[in-house]
Amino acid sequence: IGLGYDIHRFATGEKLFLGGVEIPFSKKLEGHSDADVLTHALCDALLGALGKGDIGEHFPDTDEQYKNVSSMVLLKKVRGIVGQEGYRVENLDTVIIAQEPNLKNYKSEIKDSLADALSISKDSINIKAKTNEGLDAIGNGRFCASSPPPEIFDLDIEEQSSP
Repeated sequence: IGLGYDIHRFATGEKLFLGGVEIPFSKKLEGHSDADVLTHALCDALLGALGKGDIGEHFPDTDEQYKNVSSMVLLKKVRGIVGQEGYRVENLDTVIIAQEPNLKNYKSEIKDSLADALSISKDSINIKAKTNEGLDAIGNGRFCASSPPPEIFDLDIEEQSSP
């Protein structure tokens, strides 16, 4: 199990991406890429589970090739690293923390997007959306954060358990 966390400030703009899905909203998240906090935190969690550093080491914000890139491109590259190390993503339970927008109607689409990028079943993904009840910078609508702990398993797990 890896631990990932990401937070980005809301800024003027109308392209908010979470889990690879564009969410209609009056603000965007500020960042070098598309600032998708859910996908960035997931990349960090997967890399952490492998002992392979973090998203900034693999896709630095000083590298212009990642300027405005879709975070789903980064997630697919991280999925490739997971596979190269002999593992696969088994499931994902995640939390998106934002006072607004309300994400209830987008959870299924986010699950579809992540399932496609990770090559796992949509049923293996759970999305929770929480507010901070008006507390702190997130609760005041200035930031959005996410923290997903995915599980990864050795690709040979079934072969190893055979008699």
